[in-house]
Amino acid sequence: MNQHAVPSILTTQFWLLGISSFLFSSSFNMLIPELPAYLTAMGGAEYKGFIIGLFTLTAGLSRPFSGRLTDRVGRVPVMVFGSLVCVLCGFLYPIFTTVIPFLMLRLVHGFSTGFKPTGTSAYVADIVPVTRRGEAMGIHGICMGIGSAFGPAIGSLISNRFSLNMLFYTSSLLAFLSIIILINMKETLRERQKLSFDSFRLSRRDIFEPDVFKPALIILLVYFSFGAVLTVTPDFSDHLGLDNRGVYFMVFTLFSLLVRLVAGKTSDRRGREPVAIVGCCFLIVAMLFTGFAQSIPVFFVGAALFGISMGVLSPVLSAWTVDLSGDHNRGRAIATMYIALEAGIGLGAVIAAELFSNKIENFPLVFMAMAALALLGLIYTSIIYHKKKLATRVIRR
Repeated sequence: MNQHAVPSILTTQFWLLGISSFLFSSSFNMLIPELPAYLTAMGGAEYKGFIIGLFTLTAGLSRPFSGRLTDRVGRVPVMVFGSLVCVLCGFLYPIFTTVIPFLMLRLVHGFSTGFKPTGTSAYVADIVPVTRRGEAMGIHGICMGIGSAFGPAIGSLISNRFSLNMLFYTSSLLAFLSIIILINMKETLRERQKLSFDSFRLSRRDIFEPDVFKPALIILLVYFSFGAVLTVTPDFSDHLGLDNRGVYFMVFTLFSLLVRLVAGKTSDRRGREPVAIVGCCFLIVAMLFTGFAQSIPVFFVGAALFGISMGVLSPVLSAWTVDLSGDHNRGRAIATMYIALEAGIGLGAVIAAELFSNKIENFPLVFMAMAALALLGLIYTSIIYHKKKLATRVIRR
């Protein structure tokens, strides 16, 4: 028997969590391609940026609470609450059919991603070996990514062949199935506390964990692009003559899945910074291809490059964040990471909508701005990496 064998990460708990995350990801992602047109039909075309912006605002504001609850009450209850929000919102969308109620519901829906991914990331970190953390984040990201890939395409298909209300109810069903899996999973937090008013009392450190500032800032800069893609590519798909607005999302997510595992494993061996630099480079090129696309093939090349960039950056930056945290503050550190992520997506969505102004000729401007922000992320990551290399050389001497 090999005494030095590395424990497997492919446990029953890990796979159950992956299936739950797939269902959760499918639930809210399947709505995204259809919501801009839905809001336009209500007479709210000028508020398209708020579809993603309000969603991510609530997600970001709830992160400190979800991080604190994850470290105190448990990983599983936090995940269940996040999925439960999706169940409820899916049933409310057919009722809220005017602009203001719809936007308020998007605000509430954001609690789902404010809670579920925080508890999930902490759970993954609890059950996998430290030396395989990047690989585990990559595999779990594949489960989320499959939902992100097929959710939008299937959502558009359901909307086109049946009805928008059927799409909303399907979203609720998938989130409910996610909960069924979660409530049968073993809790991994060893010292749990009962839910009380004190559980919601935040300190300054609960809102921001300074230990993870570096990856959090990079996440902020690169996820502006994600918000822009979610907001304006459905309109550009219509302009190019694509019947299914979810195809761009499917292409970028499939390419993301192809590289996630390799990126995570490579960062375990070579370090987080150099792999993140590669991801930033792909992101810059992806934004330029997408922004200047004049045909469907070029548009899909941009989607593929965007998928590769996110497939590299997502597991690597997640693993980097967990590296810098300890068992006592893991939920808080992950919450800080997600606050940066939601802020990037939300601000990117609002900025993109403002620059776009429902004018196709402004599409290149939107993505040049996103490429510039990704360039800042590249520069900052490169500075960190070169400082680290210099410090290592000094120590060796």
